[in-house]
Amino acid sequence: MAASHLPFSPVWSRLVVSSHLRIFIPSLSSFPKNNPRCYRFLSTEPSPGPQHRDSGPPPGFNVARHKNTNSRSNASPAASNPGQSIPSSESGTQWYDNPDFTISTFSELPSKNFGVNQHMIINEEFKEALRQILWQFKAPIRYAFAYGSGVFPQSNRSTIPAESSHPAAPQAIQTGQGNSGKMIDFIFGVSYSQHWHALNLNQHRDHYSGLGSLGSYVVSQIQERWGAGVYFNPYVTVNGTLIKYGVVNIDTLCKDLSDWDSLYLAGRLQKPVKILRDHPKVRLANQVNLLSAVRVALLLLPPTFTEQQLYSTIAGISYMGDPRMSFAAEDPRKVNNIVSSQMTNFRRLYAPLIETLPNVAFNDPQCSSLDWVDNPEVDAWLAQDMDPLKRGNMVRRLPQSFREKLYFQFQSRYQIPRVEFDKMTEESNDEDPERVHRRVGGKFEQRIAADKHLKDEATKSIRKTIAWPSTSQSVKSLFTAGLGKGWRYVREKQQKYASAKQDTKEDAPSGSKKE
Repeated sequence: MAASHLPFSPVWSRLVVSSHLRIFIPSLSSFPKNNPRCYRFLSTEPSPGPQHRDSGPPPGFNVARHKNTNSRSNASPAASNPGQSIPSSESGTQWYDNPDFTISTFSELPSKNFGVNQHMIINEEFKEALRQILWQFKAPIRYAFAYGSGVFPQSNRSTIPAESSHPAAPQAIQTGQGNSGKMIDFIFGVSYSQHWHALNLNQHRDHYSGLGSLGSYVVSQIQERWGAGVYFNPYVTVNGTLIKYGVVNIDTLCKDLSDWDSLYLAGRLQKPVKILRDHPKVRLANQVNLLSAVRVALLLLPPTFTEQQLYSTIAGISYMGDPRMSFAAEDPRKVNNIVSSQMTNFRRLYAPLIETLPNVAFNDPQCSSLDWVDNPEVDAWLAQDMDPLKRGNMVRRLPQSFREKLYFQFQSRYQIPRVEFDKMTEESNDEDPERVHRRVGGKFEQRIAADKHLKDEATKSIRKTIAWPSTSQSVKSLFTAGLGKGWRYVREKQQKYASAKQDTKEDAPSGSKKE
């Protein structure tokens, strides 16, 4: 939807502010971001009923304050005092340029409500039942989240297994899953991997395969030196609930979130998850990760696009180069299933971050409705500024490991001599944590941003980031799970793939068949 199609008065020709969003005029090079009506952080832990697990606007949208706001037009209700500044969710994105990953308390985060958009709303009883599972581990878990279709439905289809996977799950879990009975996936962030496994082996030796008999040192070395730094124990029963849990060192997790070393866990956290135990350093690193995901998606998308396209692009990042997508071990419709069934969760996760960026904004009259943020049927349009200068800044602010791969892709494409390339990258290197700086793209980044091959080269860089860690992690999981559990996992994935292919055939129009 082009901005020019939207009615607005000349007074508001540069920036029209609705009760919930800004209307972006693509022809303009910049627009003010501070607006007193844009932000109010909401509680991240309300207690919605079972039928309202996705209710509530995303942090950063204040619905109540604007119920009586008069509109200048259907497309763009006006806000008063547009020049007045107020605290926002991020106070811009200055924190992104100099994140302090040495923090140990939530009070050290950039702002009081920083990162609350990461907390998804689910049924209160279901959430408590998931937390009770964590309490069954004596080894200290510093950070934890539950994810996947066992927590968030990934399809609107009403297919329910013939029998539950859980031996005797609490009623709250049965209700929270809609009686689907799926195994629930967890990630546990720990401070000291060997110490954690030593305690856990002593308490839950039955959770481990034969590798557990080699002791905590070997287990921790396998975890940290092979694959993506995660050690999975699948198909274990805790509190009558079948779960799979992966153990990762907090530092490994934060580095993947900030630098995209493997995108293995960063990719999982780019989609809605339920955080059960939070950690300030991880929250900061994950906010960097989420903003990086938005920037990469913007580089891959055209000037105007829909929320569905944005969230699908983001959700699809972690599946590029994933071997499961190539070897019939994953549902080919997985990305579409995730996004279409969780539009409000994706909006809660990313809308506040979109509000902080100077080159993208919501651009849709549907957003003038007071309840659009809660409406999963709304697929709002957005617009971005394609100015190479601003897009060059986005390239410069991409995660370090991923950015280096992208640079090498274009070094090869432009046939830049290695000596000249090394000198150019060294001059723009500002990764020194002791320096206070703002990363700004130079001529090389601007050239990349304007290149018609950017989408292809960025996709190649993503695949190179993911392919080896994901492949080696999958191979490692066959050993850490044990041959029996590992084969069971592969077989179930293949069954899901076959079922999805069959559903696709059934959904296809029959008119093309010859009679």
